[in-house]
Formats: sequence, structure tokens, C-alpha cells
Amino acid sequence: MKARIFLSCLILGLTQASHHAADWLQFRGPGGSSVSQDSAIPTILSESLIAWKKPLPGRGISSPLAIGDRLYLTASSGPDQDRLHIFCLRASDGSTIWERQFWATGRTMTHAKICVATCTPCSDGKFLYAAFSSNDVVCLDLNGTLVWMRGLTRDYPNASNSLGMASSPVVVENTLVLSVENDSESFAIGLDTAQGLNRWKIQRPKVSNWTSPVVLQRQPGEASLIALMSGSGISFVEASSGVEKAHFDGGGSTVSSVTLANGMLYVPTKGTTALKLPAEASEKAPEVLWQNGQMINSTVSPVVVRDRVYTLNNAGILKCSSAKDGEKIWQLRTTGPYSATPVAAGEFLYLINEKGLLQVVDTKTPEGAITSTLDLQDTFIGTPSLADQALYLRSDKFLYRISEK
Repeated sequence: MKARIFLSCLILGLTQASHHAADWLQFRGPGGSSVSQDSAIPTILSESLIAWKKPLPGRGISSPLAIGDRLYLTASSGPDQDRLHIFCLRASDGSTIWERQFWATGRTMTHAKICVATCTPCSDGKFLYAAFSSNDVVCLDLNGTLVWMRGLTRDYPNASNSLGMASSPVVVENTLVLSVENDSESFAIGLDTAQGLNRWKIQRPKVSNWTSPVVLQRQPGEASLIALMSGSGISFVEASSGVEKAHFDGGGSTVSSVTLANGMLYVPTKGTTALKLPAEASEKAPEVLWQNGQMINSTVSPVVVRDRVYTLNNAGILKCSSAKDGEKIWQLRTTGPYSATPVAAGEFLYLINEKGLLQVVDTKTPEGAITSTLDLQDTFIGTPSLADQALYLRSDKFLYRISEK
């Protein structure tokens, strides 16, 4: 399929002048990479490193955002999960700075494993944008003042599925992008960040999809692109207009999300597929560099650290492969099962399984090695966050800070 794609000089990450580079502003952190440049995250675990353990006002799978000395998180409560919570904590001690509550306006039915507060919020460093499985979208300033709220179900009543919505939004160029894909009224939408009104709306394949969009930023003055993945492939659309500029027809996951690194896109399809993104304007779709059917991602997204890509399957097999050609370097059996994508800092990966076993993997060793563990004995489905020399883990009931200080 011919298409135009303008991807000159990709910028990896979403940092802006209004916030600190170490902030964690969206699902999977900077650029949706799951990678932090913070070298002070503890690598030898013990219970003494649990700086605090904060009870949460409801259930949730969303990851915490970290902006400066504050954490922002969502939850849902009530017999029908129709009470929506957005709250701000002090990072140093977990104390509550503010909390806001809203009533859900859309459907709150979800699979028992997840809940209405499954989507991770995002921020541009000035405002907080929270989406819920009920298709309610809320914008607050960082002090908790409501800017706007949008109940998408009112405009699009069939946009839901029986298992719940889980795609996390991204914000770029004054546009909040949400993927609302399902078996009935399936679409992606770009909302004006100032008022929550539609800037654009495009139809998407009618199939339930829980993947999250990823931003591909370009040179200053050029509109950023959004990678929207479904089971049939990936659409590359302009963030400001929703216009499709290119398409990859090689399939894709409906659970794991794509990962951008080093001008390449690592796609959870046919195991893992690496796409090379053109450096200049081109009539061609992204080029398939390699595919490795053994690099299975299951529900976990790929993690790329420098020249290596890590995948984790349902059996707990962590594979380390060359990011250049997909050749296996080593594999390691860990203790699963997993729903959360690992996060990385320095040469270490942090894996939290569904039963609360936190495992640290040293990737410098020739065959990889689990060098430390900590059993938190709780249910963990959501992906961790890294910021302020700390690892933040969200269980079904608590938020944990793991840090030296």
C-alpha cells in the first residue's frame, strides 16, 4: 500500500521545557519506552527499601505519573466501579495532597482482572489528562482544578466492550489522542487539550483492542505522527489532523503495544517484528528489517535498551535479542505469570509478576541473571513507574515506593 510518511530525524521521548527530563508522564514513561535514565534505582532489594506503602481509595491498574515531587494516579470504587478517583500524592512520603472524585457517565462493566481505572493518565507537564474504561475523560491542572470533563459515551453510545477499555492516552501538540477500539463503534480521536472538543475522529477496525498509541516525534515545525496498532497492522496518522500518512499491513497485537527506539519500531506481531522508519519523505511504508517468531510478547510490550530488545512471554521466559537483527543473545527463566511490562534503569530490568514477586535482572551478565527479589505478596497487574531515584509499584490495594532514601 502506497502512503506518504514523513519521519525525518525521529526524536525519542516526549520531554518538554515545562517539566524535568526525569519525569514519568505517560504509560511506560518517556516515549512509551519503559526506560529511565535514572541510575540510582535500587538493585539489591529488601523490605527496608519500602519507603512507604500507601492504601488506595479504590481499585486500579493505571500506573502513577511522576512530575517533580508529586505523583498522580487514578482509581475506581463502588459496587459498580462508577466512582472515579484522581489524586495527587507527595512522592517523598506518600501523603495525599489532593483528591477529586467524579461519577462515571458510561459503562463500567469490565473483566474481573481489570477495572474502570485501567488506563494510565498522561501529562504535558502543565495539565493532567485521565481516561477511564467508562470512556470518561477528565482534564485537571496539576493542583487538581477541573478544566473540563468529557463523557464520550454520550456522543458515541456503542463504543465499549464487555471486558473493559484499557488503552492509555498520549498528549502531543495540544492534542490528546485516545484509541477507543471495540467490536461496534470503533474509532481513534484527537481532542483539543484546552476544551476537550474533537479536533479529529477516524474510524478504526471493529475489533476489541487494548493497545496504546505511541508518538513518533519529528523535527521542529513538522507535525508528529501517532502509531495506532490493531490486529491488522499499524496506521501512522498525524497527531494534529488524524490524516493517515502510512500503513503497515503485517498484523499486530491487540494487547501489547509497540516500542520506539533508535529510529525503529518493535512490533508485537509474528513474535516480534522490527520496522525501519524512513529518515526522509518516502512513498513507501516502513521497511521490515527482521522478524523473530520466538520473541513472543504475550500481554507484555517489548523493552529496548540500547542495542538489545527484551521480550517476556506468559511462561516467564525473558529473551534478550539483538535490536539490529533479532538474533538471540540469551534467555532466562523467571517466575511468572506477568501482566505488567518490565521497566529498565541502567543495566537492570525490573519485573513484577501478578502475585507480587519483584525480580531484578542484571543484563550485563553473559546469560542474564536474577540478582535480587522481593516478595510483596499482593496482586500486581499494572506496569511500574520510575522517577526520583525510586521504583513505584501499584498493587490492587496499595502504592509502593521502593528507594534508598
